Amino acid sequence: MRVLIVKTSSMGDVLHTLPALTDAMHAMPGIRFDWVVEEGFAQIPTWHPAVDKVLPVAIRRWRKNWFSAPIKAERAAFYQALRAENYDLIIDAQGLIKSAALVTRKARGIKHGLDWNSAREPLASLFYNRRHSISKQQHAVERTRELFAKSIDYQKPTQQGDYAIARHFRATVPSDMEQYMVFLHATTRDEKHWPESNWRDLIQLMHKTGLAIKLPWGANHEHERAIRLAEGFDNVEVLPRLPLEQVAKQLAGAVAVVSVDTGLSHLTAALGRPNITLYGPTDPGLIGGYGENQHELRGAGKNMANITAADTFAALQKISHLATE
Repeated sequence: MRVLIVKTSSMGDVLHTLPALTDAMHAMPGIRFDWVVEEGFAQIPTWHPAVDKVLPVAIRRWRKNWFSAPIKAERAAFYQALRAENYDLIIDAQGLIKSAALVTRKARGIKHGLDWNSAREPLASLFYNRRHSISKQQHAVERTRELFAKSIDYQKPTQQGDYAIARHFRATVPSDMEQYMVFLHATTRDEKHWPESNWRDLIQLMHKTGLAIKLPWGANHEHERAIRLAEGFDNVEVLPRLPLEQVAKQLAGAVAVVSVDTGLSHLTAALGRPNITLYGPTDPGLIGGYGENQHELRGAGKNMANITAADTFAALQKISHLATE
C-alpha cells in the first residue's frame, strides 16, 4: 500500500505526525508513505523509515509572488510530481482550506481527512472523499494517530506513540563525547522569550555541575542573543549556524535540554531527550511536549519572567541527576 500524507507545517505539527506512521508501519507491513511538506521542514520526513519520497511545497514563499513566471513554473513542476503517482489513499492531516485546496484536491487517490466538526477549518473537509470524526480533547499526536488508524483501517495502539527517529540520531553520537546540555533560547514571539538575565542566572548555576552548555541559533538576532548569554562563561559554546539535521544531532547527544516554546522543543521530545519547556502566555494543553522525559514549567500570571533560574535548575537536577561540586 502506498499512501500520500499532506502535512505541510509547522515544525511541531510535522513532528507530531511521525508516531502515526510508526503505528501504520507495524499494523500494515510493507506500507510506504510519500509526504507533502513545506520546503523548510523537508528533512524531517526523511528521518522516518516508512517514508520513501518527500514532495517539498513552498506555499508560504509562493504566495508572495503567486503570479510571477518563476513561481508559476515551480508550481507546475510540483503538481507534475504530485500527480505522477496514483495513491491507494491520501491522508490530509492538516485540516486547513489552503492545503486541502492547493494540494489534497489535486492529488490522485481516495482522500481522507477530518470531518466538519474535527477539522481546524471545517470547510477543508469538503475536499475529502472520506471524513473521520476525531475528538479534539486529546493531544495532537493522538488525534493524528487516530486519523491514520481510521483512514487505513487498523486498531489504534494503546501504548504511547513512537516517533521512530531517535535511534537514527543516537547512533551518530560518539560514546566518548563530552557531556553537555542544550539551551533553546530562541522563539518567534517576544512574550514567549525567557529574560536574558534568567538564562544567565541559570548558566551561572550550571557552572558548578561541570557540564558544557551549547546554544544553537537560526537568525542573526538569535546569534546576537546567544553571544550575550555566553559572555563571560567558559562553559558555554555558541554553535555555528547549523541545518536542521545537524541541530538534531546536537540535541540527540545532550544530557538534557531547557527550551522555550519552539519547534525545536518538539524535536527534542521526538529524540527522547530529557527536556524542560518554559511556558508563559501559551498553554501547552494538547499541543505540548509529547513523549517520555518531557516536563514543563509555567510562569505565574502567564509571565515568563516569573519562572526563576533556581526553579529551573532544581527541575534539571530531578530529571538529569546533576552532580554539583
